[in-house]
Amino acid sequence: MLSLVKELCLLNGVSSGEDEVRAFIREKAAPYAEAMRTDALGNLIVFKKGAKATGNKLMLTAHMDEVGFIVNDITEDGYLKFAPVGGIDPRVVIGKRVSVGLGRVQGAIGLKAYHLVSAEEEKNVPKFEDMYIDIGARDRADAEAAVSLGALVAFESDAVEFGYGMFKAKAIDDRVGCAVMLKLLEEELPMDCTFVFSTQEEVGTRGAFGAAFSVTPEIALVLEGTTAADLPGTDSHRQVAVPGRGPVLSFMDGGTVYDRELFELMRELGEKHQIPWQLKSGISGGNDASAVQRTKEGVRVAAMSVAVRYLHAPSSVACVQDFDHMHALARKWIEAVACL
Repeated sequence: MLSLVKELCLLNGVSSGEDEVRAFIREKAAPYAEAMRTDALGNLIVFKKGAKATGNKLMLTAHMDEVGFIVNDITEDGYLKFAPVGGIDPRVVIGKRVSVGLGRVQGAIGLKAYHLVSAEEEKNVPKFEDMYIDIGARDRADAEAAVSLGALVAFESDAVEFGYGMFKAKAIDDRVGCAVMLKLLEEELPMDCTFVFSTQEEVGTRGAFGAAFSVTPEIALVLEGTTAADLPGTDSHRQVAVPGRGPVLSFMDGGTVYDRELFELMRELGEKHQIPWQLKSGISGGNDASAVQRTKEGVRVAAMSVAVRYLHAPSSVACVQDFDHMHALARKWIEAVACL
């Protein structure tokens, strides 16, 4: 599992530019797919037959996209101005390495030098409009030869294990969900399953809505990454989830109240098979479930996530064991849903 997550995290797939991720997943999924298609929004929809013929009853989804930026201007001096794609804290990006466009032009995010900052400016969090990307261009013509307006910008980050079973990379949210679904595709499944590798989740769950409308499932499982807040200075009651304690099960978040029976089924299976799990105690955030649940006549939804520190940052952190435990619990859950 870990090697697959590493490969996926090293790919660039800022929302609306998931092509590289989709091509990788398509190649991995092809030997196990009964049918596979890409829809108008770029979702990769993969159908695999299982032991029990249930058609489109069950859909699993994980999003391919990651947060990043888009180039919206080039200065006369050859610096790139940009806007965020998805929710990014401006405090975490200054000085970080990025790659721009399909050619992966290397750059770094810059800001006015500290010794030029006024006392008043020092009190405020810098805004994205005050930052720029330095690609080493001599002037505007130089920059325009390498980069076009509208080019997507991704964080540059390695993917490494460190400490006691921890893993650091960009885009763990939600390449870990994609990896779990690829592993499930390799297995003999107890029922027919439709796997949706969705697009544009980070900018409003746009891909999942269209995919769910097309697939029309009765039940859906969202495999995600969610915020971990087990950090110094954070009150215990605000520590939403902790890496290493197993997949995070959600009963409600900022966009969805989850199906009670499907939620309880996950808890029961975790206990029965001694798979570690934890509850997402914070009622915040959201994922593709909100779009899937409201499709057509409505869909019963459940969500299972990996706890990720520093979500939407150049370097996120998660626990390797949680990847395997999410895969194991998702597998048991599918087996149980086959009997519903």
